[in-house]
Amino acid sequence: MRLDKYIARSRVVELSGTDLKSALGELLDASIAKFPDLKKDSLLRGLLQRESTMTTYLGLGVSLPHVRVKMGRRYVIAIGRSREGIAQEGSPDGEKIHIIVMLLADERARNYLQVLASVARLVKEPDFVRSLTEAADIDEFHDKLLVGAGGLLSRPVQAQQNRINRLMIREADRVARGAGCGAIMVFGDTFVGGIQPGAWFPKSKTILVTRNLIEVDDDEDEVTEVIQVRSFSDQRLAQLRSAIFVALTRELISFNDRICCVGGIAGSNQFDTVVIVDVEREFQTLLSGHADLLPDDVKPEVLERVLAIAVELAVEGREGKPVGCLFVLGDAGRVEKLIKPLVLNPFYGYKEEDRNILSPFMDETVKEFSSIDGAFIIRGDGVVMSAGSLIQATDTDHALPSGLGSRHAAAAAVSVATQCISIVVSSSTGQVTLFRRGVMLPLTEKR
Repeated sequence: MRLDKYIARSRVVELSGTDLKSALGELLDASIAKFPDLKKDSLLRGLLQRESTMTTYLGLGVSLPHVRVKMGRRYVIAIGRSREGIAQEGSPDGEKIHIIVMLLADERARNYLQVLASVARLVKEPDFVRSLTEAADIDEFHDKLLVGAGGLLSRPVQAQQNRINRLMIREADRVARGAGCGAIMVFGDTFVGGIQPGAWFPKSKTILVTRNLIEVDDDEDEVTEVIQVRSFSDQRLAQLRSAIFVALTRELISFNDRICCVGGIAGSNQFDTVVIVDVEREFQTLLSGHADLLPDDVKPEVLERVLAIAVELAVEGREGKPVGCLFVLGDAGRVEKLIKPLVLNPFYGYKEEDRNILSPFMDETVKEFSSIDGAFIIRGDGVVMSAGSLIQATDTDHALPSGLGSRHAAAAAVSVATQCISIVVSSSTGQVTLFRRGVMLPLTEKR
């Protein structure tokens, strides 16, 4: 989403208030000056009420207060900076807030959580936030904000075009056409600074795989699909299986496709590998005679978000160690008949919107509760139903490799008993494994 379309200079202000209520009042005043139908008092109550329920602090001195109301436009964004800093409950060690991004959304806006996530991703980049905080005046602040929101800061530069890279690109194009490949998958982390592969393969569907967030505009001539897959390995094509799985769930490719993959060692600035992958053969065991890899009730973006959190737990863990945890996604009605709580459900009583995995404020919450024994039960639309749930399902038809414990056994069993996908993070190896119909698919290698 291009956030710059919703940012106006009149709603970017230097804040004078020293508390959150007065700062929000200033941002609402700036918004009402353009949209006089907005009701300041009710909006302020709604913003403060949400804040009392769950903090909107994102870290790095940035807060993202938001509320949904009935209004005549989809979104209104107002942004303020405070040089002195503003006290806000929920910030660690009393850290002060220096940037407030206020988002007002119409209650009928369908992609509200996705917009909220886009805003959150923008203001989670340390270099970008630092540039805003250190801006000389509010005009410079607005200019830098507009550049970042327009995606220019995250636009990749062209890869180093040395002789070997040109040869690899040319031969990959020939191999892809000769093998009848449905798409070319380029692993962008090979290059420091990113790449723009769309121009290299103009006659083929191009999929860029990267650990970095890159948004490509639909109106650009060189359209490249982007799959964000994090990896903790510097090996060639380490993200391959996860990237193909995500591409399948998004329907960017089909099971009958062949994919030409081009990559190299991460950060080497040198392509050195071309691989042809027969998708059906790669996932034949997982399919088990079925064509539906993704359960009917599970949204692709929800699966991607759960995978991202799982990999982050494997990479970062808690206190430097991988955290073993289990996510059960989809078919929640039948899954709930096979579980019992090990602890009081920490998500009970919250609005569905506040406990949706797509919300950027859920990341840290899920990571904190990942240390609780038991599974996260997540509905197909992303709503987290419970944590700390004991899986009571059995599977006698699928033998697991030696070395896998009760968490993997429970994941396999529940994926047989219901139409769900289960995802496991191993506490000993950090490996992320997906289960569908009892069949396991390792998505990352062991650490």
